[in-house]
Amino acid sequence: MNPLIVEREIAHTGYLTIERVRLRLADGAVAFREVESHGDAAAVLPYDAERRCALVVRLFRAPVMIAAGELFSEEACAGMIEREDAKSSVHREANEELGVVLPSLEFIARVWSSPGVSTERQSLFLAPYHPFDQNGKGGGARGEHEGITVVERSLPGLAFDADRGRIADAKLLILVLALRLRRPELFAPFDHAQSGPGNRESLRHVEKAP
Repeated sequence: MNPLIVEREIAHTGYLTIERVRLRLADGAVAFREVESHGDAAAVLPYDAERRCALVVRLFRAPVMIAAGELFSEEACAGMIEREDAKSSVHREANEELGVVLPSLEFIARVWSSPGVSTERQSLFLAPYHPFDQNGKGGGARGEHEGITVVERSLPGLAFDADRGRIADAKLLILVLALRLRRPELFAPFDHAQSGPGNRESLRHVEKAP
């Protein structure tokens, strides 16, 4: 016998919707689940193959502060899909958050964010870019108070953090590992004699939330 939805009831509606669902499980038992819905999302990791760096964001996340006491979260650029397809969402978010126009996108996966409680799925992309593709400061959409800092991370530095369990954002970790699998030469350690912007991390823009 397959699981069966017996009854669905809206418990809360706002930015997100919470449903209380009564199920009959495969073993015949009746169980209740609460399911959160707020739409799907898309995320991207833009990377410069010549300078061996990538653009990520740092921003305040209330759940992260509540759960871990941390003021900032370092993440892949991402946003909700709003009456558009995933690729259009990625282009819009990259322009708003990072100030970069992405010439092309490489689809990686569409994954469940937290399948035990949420219907959200995230479409994940890699995107090559060059410095001349950067057309703005980024920082997030005007009026949304996102307080985004754009960070240019070296790819070897991201690999170092991934190997030591220091990347807490799941979408960023997946994209770093996917790029590393496809383009391992981009993650080789830098020659210490080498200089240039790709051999360091830099903060490009800070917008403080009020």
